Amino acid sequence: MLASKCRGFVPCSIIFRNMATVKRFYRRTNILSSGGKFEITLDQRKLKTPKGQIFEVNSKPLALAVATEWESQGDIINRGNMHLTALCSTALDNPHNHNKLDIVNYIVNYLETDTILFHSADAEELTKLQMEKWDPLIQWFCDQYEIDIVKTNSIEAPVVPLQTKAVLTRHLSSYNFEAVQGFMYAVDTLKSVILPLAAVERVIGIEEAVRLSRLEEEYQISHWGNVEWSHDLSKHDLQGRLAAAILFIHLNSSSSTSQPKSNSSSIVAN
Repeated sequence: MLASKCRGFVPCSIIFRNMATVKRFYRRTNILSSGGKFEITLDQRKLKTPKGQIFEVNSKPLALAVATEWESQGDIINRGNMHLTALCSTALDNPHNHNKLDIVNYIVNYLETDTILFHSADAEELTKLQMEKWDPLIQWFCDQYEIDIVKTNSIEAPVVPLQTKAVLTRHLSSYNFEAVQGFMYAVDTLKSVILPLAAVERVIGIEEAVRLSRLEEEYQISHWGNVEWSHDLSKHDLQGRLAAAILFIHLNSSSSTSQPKSNSSSIVAN
């Protein structure tokens, strides 16, 4: 079921990782203001998207953040850690021609597979840990949006009433296309809808959101050990992706508040 939902939604980070590695070909970065939009330059050349469009954003802070990603590259450009660049390029090129409602529906339907709604029925200690750490956020989610949802203790999907989906659809639809792209990136990163929403509303921080998304894995590690470098690398990668997504959402949103909304690629330079 999940595979059918995800078909056609290729995370922009995967697109970037699949591009050829290139050596750094510029000395310095800068931003230009043009018609109310902001462009990034590499030396005297304008940054472009994978489809050849001029790379431009509506937010000066976002342009500065993207320029910083390029400025921080070493001798080899590592596109795999340029998450803001990838998010902007995906929003500009829209390679799969999705509209905002397509993405909103993807996120809303993902709620049926939300990591923190699946509680263990086998390990009592793990179940208690999940109840302690996850239940308060599930309750926050229900209270914040005045909806109902029931977690599950089996492999069956949790019950997500149609009214819950309708409320969440209205909330997400109140954001612009770019911000909704950011939400999708965050959801794919954490395998959760509730955790990114809580992070956007500053209920939890980035590190806590990642820690909660990995709760079962951390529990298993505490009992069986881990390959330390691999564990840390994965954790920091998730934190970087989520931080970029949350920043992208905020910098593209002029109406994001702590209250629910009303119900009424690789880049080249020429």
